[in-house]
Amino acid sequence: MSVFSDKVWQALQTVPRGKVTTYQLLARAAGKPKAFRAVGSVMRQNVQLVILPCHRVVKSNGDIGEYVGGINQKVTLLQSEGVVINNNRINLSEYLVVPNIV
Repeated sequence: MSVFSDKVWQALQTVPRGKVTTYQLLARAAGKPKAFRAVGSVMRQNVQLVILPCHRVVKSNGDIGEYVGGINQKVTLLQSEGVVINNNRINLSEYLVVPNIV
């Protein structure tokens, strides 16, 4: 695992249940603010879906984005945590959290 990936995973673990963050905010927390696409690549490598809650990462405009387990599973997981989703979009003013900077 790269130093960048490790920082992304550490920052992701600070996002509480029922909240979301963005690829861009995770990139910033990992020290590379423009590397939001690289965060997506890190998320795709997640094999510990229960421990590393990558379903809590969404696009900066509130769109759900992709998920290793499929969009339907991501929506189900987020809804089970109390996140309201309308038209595959999340109201970031209600659910967004800035991850702790590592």
